[in-house]
Amino acid sequence: MKKLLVFISLVAGVSFTPADNSVSKKEKKTAVKFLKETEKGVLASIKGLSEAQLTYKPAADKWSVEDCMKHIAATEMGLWKMTEGTINGAANPEKRSDIKMTDEEVMKNIENRTTKVKTFPPFEPQNTGFTTLNDAINSFKENRGKLIDYIKNSEADLRNHVATLPVGSFDSYQMVLFIGAHSNRHMQQIEEVKADPGFPKN
Repeated sequence: MKKLLVFISLVAGVSFTPADNSVSKKEKKTAVKFLKETEKGVLASIKGLSEAQLTYKPAADKWSVEDCMKHIAATEMGLWKMTEGTINGAANPEKRSDIKMTDEEVMKNIENRTTKVKTFPPFEPQNTGFTTLNDAINSFKENRGKLIDYIKNSEADLRNHVATLPVGSFDSYQMVLFIGAHSNRHMQQIEEVKADPGFPKN
């Protein structure tokens, strides 16, 4: 995950401080729409695939579609756990000046696969704890549903709870967008696997 955050720091050019620290109804709608769209994209990318297609790897060191799904589900939980810890901690509005990305840049840059990033061992498919694809799918759907409900109903001050990391700072609302963008990043990876010349026809 740290390497993914290093990538964020590289693509972010200048510091950005929103004028309004509250999360508006419009921002909530934006987040909910983004979370729903990216969830739909992930599920559509794996729908109807055979066992051979789900487990196909373009190369020995590459991930299969099933591997990608396990990683998405595990990282969904990991990112939210980190975000929830920030929200439940003390507000730190003085850290807002350290934020380096706009909300739009979070959604755009995290899902950009131009720069490949190696995940940390706990989020590698074989270490996620998911023994089947269905386990991963059910976890993803359950946790995404909880996140959507949270962002719809929460009155928490998401803008003034800032996570300060070695490579930069992000407010808690941006971390919700981060989660959606991350799943879309790996949905694209699934499509790359499906586009491989050796991908099984059925």
